[in-house]
Amino acid sequence: MTDMNYDGIGITIEHYVAVVEIQRGPNNFFDTQMIEDLADAFGKMEASNEVRAVVLCSEGKHFCAGNNFGSASGNEERADRKVEAGNPLYAAAVRLFDTNIPVVAAVQGAAVGGGFGLAVMPDFRVVCPEARFTANFVKLGFHPGFGLTHTLARLIGQQKALMLFLTGRRITGAEAYEMGLADVLTDKENLRSEAIKLAQEIAENAPLAVASVRATMRAGLADAVKAQTDHEFVEQHRLQQTADHREGVRAVAERRPGNFTAQ
Repeated sequence: MTDMNYDGIGITIEHYVAVVEIQRGPNNFFDTQMIEDLADAFGKMEASNEVRAVVLCSEGKHFCAGNNFGSASGNEERADRKVEAGNPLYAAAVRLFDTNIPVVAAVQGAAVGGGFGLAVMPDFRVVCPEARFTANFVKLGFHPGFGLTHTLARLIGQQKALMLFLTGRRITGAEAYEMGLADVLTDKENLRSEAIKLAQEIAENAPLAVASVRATMRAGLADAVKAQTDHEFVEQHRLQQTADHREGVRAVAERRPGNFTAQ
């Protein structure tokens, strides 16, 4: 395939399986451009005859540490954005959910906040014990985003999702597997090969039938994510103006509990 060159993203295709690697190690923080590029790449793969399944993975220590709240420029951009204008990051995320190509995530380390949301977007997750998942938004004085308030409950149930959201706790790859968040648990050395193996098992089947079944199973998901991210962004924008959010960002950066005052 041509015109598939993106900054910070590597793509290789073999036997109808595309390996899409986020190359921003070790933490693999995302920004709006990266999510737009992923959505663009997935859309081109869906329209081609060369790709029937995708492995989404990343280099370095972590799968994706989400949005970089320690970045001054990133925080300024979020603060300056008008709530009425919407969030281009979430618009790109909806595009990701709207593409109809099977995706397997290989999660080798932390999937944090929005990175957790990115890990939930694929159809399947292959993990190792060293994987970590956390929706730590409340520790930042913030509201979950990236559609997680819809997608996580859809996977593991309302109560388990609520437990993760309200505690901000971190779970291991083994715990994720036990609660149904992950589909394959393997060792770190074989993580990517196991993800590719699953993608190949999907890709060997009739592509029109696979696309039809996936569309049926995920019917309405992109629309639901659009509605949910619209709400999430309003709440995030409101909470971003609070002293608790500013304290949460400092506390997480300093690896300490937040001293919150409900202001």
